[in-house]
Amino acid sequence: MEQPFRVEKALNNNVLIASHPAYGEVVLLGKGIGFGKKKGDEIAGSAVEKCFVLKNEREQEQYKKLLPELSEEFIALMNEVIQHIKQRVGVPLNEHIHVALTDHIAFTLKRLEQGLDVKNPFLAETKSLYPLEYEIAVEVAELIGDRLGVALPEGEAGFIALHIHSAISKQSLSEANQYSQLIAKLVEMVERQLGVDIDRESIHYLRFVRHLRYAIDRMKRGEKVEEPKNLSKILKDTYPLCYNLAWKLVKVMQQTLHLPADDAEAVYLTLHLQRLAEKKSGTTG
Repeated sequence: MEQPFRVEKALNNNVLIASHPAYGEVVLLGKGIGFGKKKGDEIAGSAVEKCFVLKNEREQEQYKKLLPELSEEFIALMNEVIQHIKQRVGVPLNEHIHVALTDHIAFTLKRLEQGLDVKNPFLAETKSLYPLEYEIAVEVAELIGDRLGVALPEGEAGFIALHIHSAISKQSLSEANQYSQLIAKLVEMVERQLGVDIDRESIHYLRFVRHLRYAIDRMKRGEKVEEPKNLSKILKDTYPLCYNLAWKLVKVMQQTLHLPADDAEAVYLTLHLQRLAEKKSGTTG
């Protein structure tokens, strides 16, 4: 950082927007870095505690609009949080996480201040679908809670996990959320049709949810699934209830995603459903 930064706009005493010959437009964080600064002033690199570059112009504009509403301590904390996520996942993150996660956490804290409960009806599904992201999200929730002296509700880790997954996979947040909602709907169908209460912490639930996730991924990619010869007929004759339910689940997936599914998906779903049904009856099959 030999070349100095040039001030574009001071947002507050510790945060400003600046330009740099090598990095373009950046956000600078540093104690007192923005105090008394005006457009065109130079800032030496040594005065900068954190330099934050957003290459995507749209994300940059959204982030700049968001910053004036936040305290400098919160901005610094969120940059620390995103740095922690980056180190834990070991892959580049989609820049949108800077805007989306910062905005989400700020909104959550505001709701908690107002005494409003933050509920996450898809926590179990998100936890099973994205175990690494959820693990990191719990760390993030604890870091924010410890630093700000607030207890974030358990469901918040599920929301944070979706943001992390979206940033890693480059999948939109709405799409990641759609997966969780779809799988929650499918699990409810299974419980209703089989008359079971599925333990969300059980290995059978975990395997079933992961299978659904991979089935959705295969549908998205248009992949075919190999089916052992005559397995479909054997399962249809032996486990008619589970076989018919498997086809209902496949139809719901097709209607929700507007994509075709390979016939073999219903065959493998039947096997998972039979395990869940056996758990109810106490047999081990």
